[in-house]
Amino acid sequence: MSNDASSAAGMKEISSPRFAAFYNWMMDQPVVRRGFDPLRRETVGQAQGVVLEVGAGGGQNFPFYAPARVVRVEAVEPDDAMLVEARRRLTAAPIPIPITLTRAPVEALPFPDEHFDSAVATLVLCSVHDPERGLREIWRVLKPGGTLLLLEHVRAHGSIAAWVQDALVPVTTRCMGNCHWNRDTQQAVLETGFQATQVRQLSGGLQPMLSLSAVRPRTQEERNESH
Repeated sequence: MSNDASSAAGMKEISSPRFAAFYNWMMDQPVVRRGFDPLRRETVGQAQGVVLEVGAGGGQNFPFYAPARVVRVEAVEPDDAMLVEARRRLTAAPIPIPITLTRAPVEALPFPDEHFDSAVATLVLCSVHDPERGLREIWRVLKPGGTLLLLEHVRAHGSIAAWVQDALVPVTTRCMGNCHWNRDTQQAVLETGFQATQVRQLSGGLQPMLSLSAVRPRTQEERNESH
């Protein structure tokens, strides 16, 4: 099976080889995989039909797509250095599902409206430049009734922990691939119009994790057009 990579026209080139090397090394460590692989499997395993994966990174999610449920995956990633690793991973361990890699940010997805059945994002929305615009783009390309599947580290609930997060954002954005670990991603998802179907807080402290499934409902205008 062939997997290919293309590029969205007109986007600003991004390449962070040092961070990409560190991130992919870290995610391959056994202690990290023991923590994250079950969460990736749970999140990605819910995807079905034609799937969009945003912020594919080094392809860490690719092994967890279920061939019986998924037709194909369109994976986007804005960082060239990450795409190199994702292509390497696909070559080293081919996946029994068609996966296409495209260099594109979530804020400017090169796909038509209402194209995907599912959208997957894991450890992504903390680092995008405009998460609200990115979520609107995901809404645009999801079919009505389509599912958004997220695994993200998010804003702490405690006031002291949240204050520490805020204070350290200049460090995390500079050293950890533009990571804004203090974002309230659940609220941003709901404000976009998605309807949450499952929400789990997986940990606390300075780095709480959010597992969220949400549906993209039909708008009133879409309901009117269908009649």
